[in-house]
Amino acid sequence: MTSNPIAAAYPADARTLIVLGSGIAGLYAALLGAEAGAQVTLLTKGGLEESNTWFAQGGISAVLDEPAPGDTVAAHIEDTLKAGAGHCDPEAVRVLCTEAREDIAGLVRFGVRFDSDDDGDPALGLEAAHSAPRILHAGGDATGARVAAALIGSVLESRSAGRIRVVSRAHATSLVQTDGRISGVAYVQDGQPAIVQADAVLLATGGAGQLFAQTTNPSVATADGLALAWRAGAAVSDLEFFQFHPTCLVRPAGAPGGTEPLLISEAVRGEGALLLDAFGQRFMPDYHPDAELAPRDVVSRSIALHLAALGDPNGHVFLDATVIEAKRGSGFLEKRFPTISQRTREAGFDWTREPVPVAPAAHYWMGGVVTDLHGQTSVPGLYAAGEVACTGVQGANRLASNSLLEGLVFARRAVDAIVGAVDAVPLRAGSAAGGLPLTHAAGTPSTADGARPPSEYAGTEPFSRGALQRLMTAKAGVLRSGVLLAEAEAALDAWADGLLPAAGAASTDVRAHEDANLLLAAQLLVRAARARRQSLGAHYRSDTAAAPAVVDHSDKPHSMSPKASLVHD
Repeated sequence: MTSNPIAAAYPADARTLIVLGSGIAGLYAALLGAEAGAQVTLLTKGGLEESNTWFAQGGISAVLDEPAPGDTVAAHIEDTLKAGAGHCDPEAVRVLCTEAREDIAGLVRFGVRFDSDDDGDPALGLEAAHSAPRILHAGGDATGARVAAALIGSVLESRSAGRIRVVSRAHATSLVQTDGRISGVAYVQDGQPAIVQADAVLLATGGAGQLFAQTTNPSVATADGLALAWRAGAAVSDLEFFQFHPTCLVRPAGAPGGTEPLLISEAVRGEGALLLDAFGQRFMPDYHPDAELAPRDVVSRSIALHLAALGDPNGHVFLDATVIEAKRGSGFLEKRFPTISQRTREAGFDWTREPVPVAPAAHYWMGGVVTDLHGQTSVPGLYAAGEVACTGVQGANRLASNSLLEGLVFARRAVDAIVGAVDAVPLRAGSAAGGLPLTHAAGTPSTADGARPPSEYAGTEPFSRGALQRLMTAKAGVLRSGVLLAEAEAALDAWADGLLPAAGAASTDVRAHEDANLLLAAQLLVRAARARRQSLGAHYRSDTAAAPAVVDHSDKPHSMSPKASLVHD
């Protein structure tokens, strides 16, 4: 077991905390934990800057002490519940929206500087499905990078002062348990195994965009936290709800600018950009009354349906921002969206003069490890915050710019619980993200929905990450059906029989661990999607009707806990 060299600086009764992940939730939790006197170890798989947060453009939603005219916390709550398609936990949403300003102040305290208007007040932007301007940005469309950079700077200062231990390029391989409680983390660093122990572990590992062929997520988003929690016995929920961002730049073959995906923030559509098809026709008004400002799952699905109707399901549409430049004046796009302007130029486009090609890409997972309102999972000693968690806030479809806020609010609440600032209450089935018992009773999937039995998949192509991504995109992406999902499940199970046993916790092959985590996450997502036969929010099944407008008991979050057939480590 590795020892903590800064432990001597703490009193003997100081709480010890391991934070996994260096996105907004992990960095903020580490800082708050250190401030509260906890002995904090921050483990990150890559460098501190390698996270989904770094790439976030849209901003952070919050109703401040001096909000936009007519805006209220109640309106933010209503917008969040509406976007979540009736599937949110109302109390979790209330906590998120009412406590938002506290954590915006926390970011300012740690060095974040938000954009201001000409009067020196916070510049508040409007984004899709928000009823009023309430989006804070830092550096225009570089919000995530600016926020992360400020928090990283504060973490490094705390490290220098001996308050936080940072372990970079450390890939967590398993959670250590003692007497039914999480007591540490096993990890691999530079090919060597190690273990660090603590009173509590906070998962802040982000999402799993690498499940799909087209994603806005960085390469580190491989479902590590979800897989760790599942194997440790934690309940997960709402995994069928994966949000696809509607407008990811499609690079022509051989185009300059590299291969990294470029998300074009929906703030661009908030400023007035339009979606056009290959014929130059605007099509979104035909699919939703809010057109380009509809919730992002609606926009993504509308693009997919429109492309299918045009006979080009794997094609793309165009985002026309030239109308913004014409309305707001020359140079507005460069000032408001400097990162996108630079990146589109690098890819060979001048978006001030021409529409740019875009298509939906995997962006954010609403489901995750079930937690209560203080980040506690169903396993003692294990907490989760940010995208890896399922607090009940996001429902069936996340409201734009609520994700960074959720990471902040529930990371703080988790730290409060860990250091004893609030009374700990064991997670129950009916709390926060719960609604049904924390067990999943699904047995062996049937072929009643028309899928071929698994025996016919013996000849499926060999496993590779690319093969997994192609499978998930084709059969469990924006558009789904019972047949496609059953075919996906059979192929995934066939791969798992050969892959997962070879990637056990003792392996020091990080790529093998990531592949095993992605495959497990894919199995869980597909099983959840098969179980939910009605379309709801970001989960769209072409073979079933949409869920009723008034959500009944059957629409409660669908929780699962580990099942022997999915645990192969």
